Formats: sequence, structure tokens, C-alpha cells
Amino acid sequence: MADTPTIDEFRTEVRTFLDANTERKETRDKPFVWGDGDDDVALFEEVDREVEARQLAEAKAWRAKRFDAGLGWVSGPSAYGGRDLPSSYERAYSQLESQYQVPAQGFFGIGLGMVAPTIAAHATDEVREAYLAKMYRGDIVGCQLFSEPGAGSDLASLQAKAERDGDEWLITGQKVWTSGAHYSDIGEIICRTDADLPKHKGLTGFVVDMRAPGVDIRPLRQMTGGASFNEVFFDEVRVPDSHRLGDVNQGWSVALTTLMNERASIGAGAGGGGMGLVGVARLAEMCRHFGVADDPLVRQQLMDVYINFQVSRYTNQRAMDKIRKGELPGPEMSIAKLALTNNLWRTANFVAGVLGPRLAADTGEWGTYSWSKLLCGVPGMKVAGGTDEIMKNIVGERVLGLPKDPGIDTTTAFKDLAVGTQSR
Repeated sequence: MADTPTIDEFRTEVRTFLDANTERKETRDKPFVWGDGDDDVALFEEVDREVEARQLAEAKAWRAKRFDAGLGWVSGPSAYGGRDLPSSYERAYSQLESQYQVPAQGFFGIGLGMVAPTIAAHATDEVREAYLAKMYRGDIVGCQLFSEPGAGSDLASLQAKAERDGDEWLITGQKVWTSGAHYSDIGEIICRTDADLPKHKGLTGFVVDMRAPGVDIRPLRQMTGGASFNEVFFDEVRVPDSHRLGDVNQGWSVALTTLMNERASIGAGAGGGGMGLVGVARLAEMCRHFGVADDPLVRQQLMDVYINFQVSRYTNQRAMDKIRKGELPGPEMSIAKLALTNNLWRTANFVAGVLGPRLAADTGEWGTYSWSKLLCGVPGMKVAGGTDEIMKNIVGERVLGLPKDPGIDTTTAFKDLAVGTQSR
């Protein structure tokens, strides 16, 4: 295109926008000093609803400002407010924005990282036009409604149902562990639409209004003390057929689109590592402060954490390069997600070994009890985006080419039984 700016012209445009609308971060490199500053290393930010609402309003205002300046969806199609520029321009914007003080954008992670790509791939033109531009502008927030009390890792066993009623569907059931449901405007939901079909084949995806009559959102208190997750109940919630994602009973392919983007988002978000949250300097200084820096076993364990982080980062980089070339994320994103949780767990165990009882008793000492938030948050990450066990199966079967685990969907002798059981 004749009006496509060069990458240098685009960077100049971005800097001009950022300089006019926000302030640069402090660029002076400051060495880490034990006991200096905030010692928070929580995996999940736990804030009260009032603070969260204020932060969300600030985040929305920033996204709107970006979007109105033509920088909200740099690589997106112009039909939905994008710039039709290569993904390299999107990365250039992100790199430049990271140098400035802007409101935290985590509220949009699920909506833009998982739900929007699924809408773009599977929704009707009506839904794309209704939601995509608004999602990237920050006018609306999206959430993901997959997991259920009896169908978490085995997503295909979900039981929330959608029954056709003319040009609408009635959705009834329960979803659980839904991040951000309480501040979301729309949700992507997968429901069972034919109980007589094998479990993977009777599913359909929809975009549902999270403020529609019959939607009941209840917070779930975590052992970290916060309530960023929710359980959501649907009581004959009406959804137009135009808000269906893909064909009826073909929701499994819709779910896979979301799940692969979810694992790409989670894995890429932390570089597939665990030390991105804390840094090797913090761990090394902790060892020095508590007098174990010269212990050969401690030194070996610290380097084990560091090396695994680096290997994961390089492995994940190869997968992200594939996505940047326009290829769909594949099973390699399961490796990134699995590496993230493994490295987080490795980091938490290392910290627990150095701190000992200081980790469990809040004495007020800097850099001790604060680590309990990381330790308590890791189990949640081992479940989010697919459990470690599911990730290992995917890697084994789709990357290493190992035989598929026998199960109700793969053992012929049980197929008729499965259909009969689900139809009752």
C-alpha cells in the first residue's frame, strides 16, 4: 500500500503519541538492593473491588485514547478499526509503550488474547462488527466460560446446555474459575447442544451478554486471599442465534482456537519462564542476605532455576516466531505453558528452601512472608489454561508422537456406552 509508513516512520508516530499523552519511565538502571522498595512477588494481583473499578476505568481510558489515535489494533483489519499493518509494527508499538507509564492492561488479556481471535475466526459478520472494534478500544471486556465443576481438564465433558428456541438459544448451567467475569461485558461460552452425540461432537460456542437476565456471577475466594476468579450461573439465558460461534455441534474446533490462543498468551506472557516475575538478582541477593550464597547445593539449585528459565525462553521464542509469521499456534504452546508452571514451581521450591519457616510466619521482615503469595498462586497457574497433566498428554501425543492414552473416546468398546449414558 502506498500510504503504509515505514517502520521508522511508524516508530516516530508512536513516540509522538506517547510523549504527548503520558510520561516516560525512569530509564536509569538501578541495581537490586535487598530491603529496598516493595517486596511483593504475587502471581495474582489482589485488590478490592473499589480499587479494581478505578484501575479498570483508567485502563479503558488509555485503550480508547490509543484506538482513536490509530494505535489500538495496529495489525488488525481496517474494517474493525485496525491499521492493516504487519505484526512487526504491533510489536514495535508494544516495545515503545513499555518505556512509558501507562495504566495496567491486564483487564484485556483474556478478551484480546483469547476471545477476540475466536470471534474473528468463527463469528458472524454481525458479531464481528458489534464487538471487535469495541474490544480493542476498551469499551467492552471479554471473559472465557469453559471450565465447569465436573469438566475442567476434561473440557469435552461439560454439561451446561443450550436449547434452541426459534431464532434464540436458552443457556442453562454453571461455569467456574472464570477470571474477570465480574467486570466483563461479554463472554465466550461452550455449551452442550446435543447430548446424543459423543462428547466432543455435541458442543456449540456462543457469545453471551454477561449482564443479560439469568446471569448470576459469584466470586470465588482463593487461598491467596483474593477473589479474581468467579463461578457463573446461567438460568435460561437467551442468546440470539446470530451470536453462535461456528456451526451447531462444531464447538470443539471453536474451543481449540481459544485454547491454543490462551496457551500462547499465558506462555508468551511470562516468556515461558518463571524468573521473569522476580529476576535472578532478587534470588541471588536473598541467598546472600540469609547467608547461604556460598552453599554449593544452593548455588546449584539457583543455577538450575536460571538455566531452565533461559531454555524455556528460547524454546518459546521459536513458537512465537511461528505465530508472527501468520501461522496458527499449535501444540508447541502447550510446551510454553508447561514450562511456565514448572519454572514457577521450581522457583517457589527454591525460595521455600532458602527461607524455611520465614515463609510461613508473617514477622514483618522484608522479603520473607511476601513470597507466600507466589507459593500459594502457583497451584492456580498449574490449572489455568489446561492442567499440567493435559499439557503433558498434548506434548506426548502431538509433539513426540506417542500413542494416545486409551479413553472413552478412543476405545471402540466404550463408544456405544458413552453415547447411551449421555443420552439418558
